[in-house]
Amino acid sequence: MSQWMSKTLDKLSESLSRRKGLLPLLGILLIVANFIVQFFVPGWFGASNLLLHLGLVIAIFGLLLAWAL
Repeated sequence: MSQWMSKTLDKLSESLSRRKGLLPLLGILLIVANFIVQFFVPGWFGASNLLLHLGLVIAIFGLLLAWAL
């Protein structure tokens, strides 16, 4: 389990080091999608702001990862 996770993180960091703006861009797209969803989708999904929170976490993680690499 430990070796598998280590290899997976190595591959992920290697691929993300070449595409530093991918995660922040994905986070921004999720935030924009949340803005659209809240007006057109009724129910808990539209009211929960799930995509907003997920997009914000992904964007911040992407910026910190790009800064570290």
